[in-house]
Amino acid sequence: MKRIKAACIRQTLHFMLKEDVSSDLAVKLVKEEVDKYKMQLDRNRTQYKILSETVEPDGSVLIEILKQYNTSPVGAYLD
Repeated sequence: MKRIKAACIRQTLHFMLKEDVSSDLAVKLVKEEVDKYKMQLDRNRTQYKILSETVEPDGSVLIEILKQYNTSPVGAYLD
């Protein structure tokens, strides 16, 4: 029998600008989407660590994150 001792997933997320709205509004919507994503992680009690968060020249946001996989324990991954 096997059991998962610890599990995490590493993701790179690109929050891209919407093309059908003005540039200023698109940047504002991206910032709101990033904040909403982080709040959702907290609300779901997902353990995570943001490794990097970069605002690209066009205003889009690139996030590299290490987060809990499903409800598996994270062990030392987030230390």
